[in-house]
Amino acid sequence: MKIEISDHFTLRKLLKFAYPSIIMMLFTSIYGCVDGFFVTNFVGEIPFAAINLTWPIIMIFGGIGFVFGTGGNAIIATALGEGNEGRARRYFSLIVYTSIVVGIAFGVIGYLFKARLSAALGAEGELLDTCIVYLSVLFFFTPFFLEQNMFQSLCSTAGKPKLGLIATICAGVGNFVLDYFAIVVFKWGTFGAALATGISQFLGGIIPLIYFMKKNDSYLKLGKTKFEGKVLLKTCTNGASEFVNNLTLSIIIILFNLKLIELAGQDGVNSFGIIQYIEFIFLSIFLGLEMASAPIISYNNGAKNLKELQNIFKKDIGLLLAFGAILLTVGHIFARPFSMVFANNNETLINMTVHGFRLFAIAILTMGATGFTSTLFTALGNGWLSALLSFLKSFVLPIIVLYILPNFLGLNGIWLSQLVIEIIFIFIAVPVVIKNNKRYHYIK
Repeated sequence: MKIEISDHFTLRKLLKFAYPSIIMMLFTSIYGCVDGFFVTNFVGEIPFAAINLTWPIIMIFGGIGFVFGTGGNAIIATALGEGNEGRARRYFSLIVYTSIVVGIAFGVIGYLFKARLSAALGAEGELLDTCIVYLSVLFFFTPFFLEQNMFQSLCSTAGKPKLGLIATICAGVGNFVLDYFAIVVFKWGTFGAALATGISQFLGGIIPLIYFMKKNDSYLKLGKTKFEGKVLLKTCTNGASEFVNNLTLSIIIILFNLKLIELAGQDGVNSFGIIQYIEFIFLSIFLGLEMASAPIISYNNGAKNLKELQNIFKKDIGLLLAFGAILLTVGHIFARPFSMVFANNNETLINMTVHGFRLFAIAILTMGATGFTSTLFTALGNGWLSALLSFLKSFVLPIIVLYILPNFLGLNGIWLSQLVIEIIFIFIAVPVVIKNNKRYHYIK
């Protein structure tokens, strides 16, 4: 039976609706790690370090897709909740067409400045040359990566979360197979890794685009539209928190890498890269649930269905905390096996990563619930508050912690940074959520 965003959601129905988005995000995070796995095991540690250094730049450019996806989701789903499907389709078309143009523009800009970007990341000599090769290929595929990230949200809004899942599975399987042939069989090294990832991004972006260009049975279809500056501005402000989160996360990773080069050299960068791979896989579960819940929240807010809005809020918080407890346990038990996948029998690197991840993973318990605050206010159309919370958690607090903790705890200060950030942010987010309940009534 088809589940609609207008339905009443039991816990079972919410999980059933959300699982395609969760699996989609899992595949996205896993295939994002595929390059690292093949490169570290079949090419070498310098190319692996190059991927870890440059990937934040790719995420910044591709993260623009989240602006159009999450920001557009709130506008489109609200229009659907108000019963105006024609307006929702017009907004959908405007957002998709604009995202394509923006993706092309940013791909060109990135390619032109690839050398300067690589040098700014701290790369020198052979590492710098390798970074430039990797970025040269991936910037060509930036428009498709942007589309892929955008449709991860909009497929759920259209009532087709499985479409996003299918596109992501195709991209993930494609990346794994292409990496195998490009790196192991043809031995194209860093160029092959970048090409495989780029083609997988192409698949992830083009499949949903073709679907919405054709006649379909979803809420949405690409068609005629007109330029509406206010709609695009609202989309950007609504989606600002997700972009801010993506942008600041990338900047923070860059700053952490620079600090790690100072404290532990190339092994420090690679250890942190491995921890990030594992963390992204874990966080994808939180993001998948939040992504699926966002259009439900927007719809019920637009329809003024406060009872269902309260129902979704309560279930989301409970599930995110439960997932956090499970992932924390899994992380501590399997820290060593996870590390060995990427460390290529480098015992020094393995030990550093296991120790670091077990400290880092404590924060996972609350990361889903605290991250949900930004998703909540984005879905409610309060993009500025969402962006502010996201900016504090993903940028301001990490910078403060990064430049204080290592001075007292050394390398352990890096690994414990996320836990300290979570503790501080809880004391900020909880009062904000309680105060704004008077306006939105998501807590009974």
